[in-house]
Amino acid sequence: MTYPTVQPQPSFPAVEREVLAFWEGDRTFEASIEARRDADEYVFYDGPPFANGLPHYGHLLTGFVKDAVPRYRTMRGQQVHRRFGWDCHGLPAEVVAEKELGVSGHPAITKFGIDKFNDACRTSVLRFTDDWHRYVTRQARWVDFDNDYKTLDTDYMESVMWAFKTLWDKGLIYEGFRVLAYCWRCETPLSNTETRMDDVYRDRQDPALTVQFQLDSGEKILAWTTTPWTLPSNLALAVGADIDYAVMQETDADGATQRYILAEARLGAYEKEFAGATQVGVLKGADLVGRHYTPLFPYFADTPNAFHVLAADFVSTEDGTGVVHMAPGSVRTTRTPATPWASPRSARWTSTAVTPARSAHGPACTSSTPTR
Repeated sequence: MTYPTVQPQPSFPAVEREVLAFWEGDRTFEASIEARRDADEYVFYDGPPFANGLPHYGHLLTGFVKDAVPRYRTMRGQQVHRRFGWDCHGLPAEVVAEKELGVSGHPAITKFGIDKFNDACRTSVLRFTDDWHRYVTRQARWVDFDNDYKTLDTDYMESVMWAFKTLWDKGLIYEGFRVLAYCWRCETPLSNTETRMDDVYRDRQDPALTVQFQLDSGEKILAWTTTPWTLPSNLALAVGADIDYAVMQETDADGATQRYILAEARLGAYEKEFAGATQVGVLKGADLVGRHYTPLFPYFADTPNAFHVLAADFVSTEDGTGVVHMAPGSVRTTRTPATPWASPRSARWTSTAVTPARSAHGPACTSSTPTR
């Protein structure tokens, strides 16, 4: 037997197309399932993609893995049905429909007509099915497009409700709470997938404020924040026990002096503010622990053991002043000894911070809201 003639410089895309054409004419994929009709069935669960957009490299990369597992199981003698599916629910379909119809938000959708809006969503979610068929077939993945399923199908939704009821009947469903990103524009919590969609993070400019807290020892300790609305619930300040804190002294025109305390590593960020000041000492954060300061607001002034400087290992000198304002009533946290959140406001100390704003549709679309 002679070795077959091989082209010295073959066109690999042409070879691939020949293989695809042979599989289609021979119905190799369909035969691999039919030949194992009486064999054990291997059920392969595959999360369906949204059909109102084209596949990207993430779909194609995971598609190779999703193809390899069923092929392996088939070679082991099991029958593996591979119905392709389409995810037709969620914000991606609704956002596209809103843009195409020129409506935005719940009131506008209600005025337009929810039934007509749903019809537009159904049309948009299946717009790129032919493109998906071409992409997936071209990457040599074996799936059944002829018997595909859609999450908008009544029987599919009923199967989901049946599964949920079965879990409920077995006592496996419970009510709980978790913090989720919430879109005020869409009036709905956002899933993890939606917060990781393309273009959900945009840089935005937030005002950053540096605030003076009056210590009983006479100095003013400085803290930095981008969330001044939590200041009324301030109960403590946190410093890093091993961080070096500079003591800066200013003298006014009348000869009166005032001393300020902030992390020595952050002096460069306040070069303009302390242009006329002199550094007169250095304190370790541990030296500040236990000092008392005057509350900025009277709301919690009578709280026992409050308004002291505490030591905490999460304090850093990467930004701000190295002093963290603690407002336990403003946010849920697992950090100790209290919740770091904001710092009070001062007209003198104002700067700008660039922070990522998480949004499915634009800047500042979401907030963290406890959701049942």
